[in-house]
Amino acid sequence: MKFNPGKTAFGRHETFALRYGWLSKGIQAVQKNANIFKDDEATVTLGVGKNMVASIQYWLRACQLMSATDTRLLPIGNLIFDEESGFDPYLEDEATIWLVHWLLATNAELSTSWYWFFNKYHKPEFTAQELSTALSDWVKENAKAKVSPSTLKNDAALIPRMYNQVKINSRAAIEEALDSPLSLLRLINQGSSAKSYQCKPMARPGLPVSIVGFAVSQLMKSKEVVSIPVEELMYSRDEYAAPGSVFRLTESDLITKLECLINDNPGCYEIRETAGIHQLYQIQAIEPETWLQKHYATENSEVAA
Repeated sequence: MKFNPGKTAFGRHETFALRYGWLSKGIQAVQKNANIFKDDEATVTLGVGKNMVASIQYWLRACQLMSATDTRLLPIGNLIFDEESGFDPYLEDEATIWLVHWLLATNAELSTSWYWFFNKYHKPEFTAQELSTALSDWVKENAKAKVSPSTLKNDAALIPRMYNQVKINSRAAIEEALDSPLSLLRLINQGSSAKSYQCKPMARPGLPVSIVGFAVSQLMKSKEVVSIPVEELMYSRDEYAAPGSVFRLTESDLITKLECLINDNPGCYEIRETAGIHQLYQIQAIEPETWLQKHYATENSEVAA
């Protein structure tokens, strides 16, 4: 979650955006065969080309569902995507997509460009060229690795492709026209011209409070603190990710989400003002996964009813 200049990664996606079904398909394949990504039959099992097999492996790691060094599934990967016991094995709940987005944008080590864009880049409207230049400048100033301009250009091009809903035309291949699930979040939209994009802070009514709770709890646990200035929840400080930035919330909507979190879960958090600084205090330690259990339990009970 914290940016380390000596541990960065760029361009490992083989230029393929994360697609619908890839996380579910990848995790379920790993559960059946831990060596699936080295298996000669991987293309048949996963139903994709050789380069896409490597891309699926990368996205599982970038979204923090699988170990960065082997094919061991991380607890949250099983918790969400296990075919039999997972909360949302086929990515049907929008909350899961918000969760995947958070996990991707906070993985400074493996998806460094996504961490940078959602935590450090705040220009509300931009072109692909502006994004590529800004990423290149940031990498030169902050990362120890030497990265080729073409690699950074590919990363900069892929970010809006993954988050902006694709307009299908008759010449587009069906497979290329499939939106990434992250496009449902509408975090990036078409800009004022055909070549520009917009990514602006705004109210996000579709973002569940429980996912904000997960993010806040994970951030506090990572920083090993029981209180945090609301400003640090809004803007990335000390190279840590910030929920307000990652979810592109306005300051007022972040406060609203935090107040809902406090009101819906009495005795967990409270906001206090100390020396003129508003801070969120953790009254009771809660593991991040507890917020997911709360959300999916509520969702399942509503479906059953």
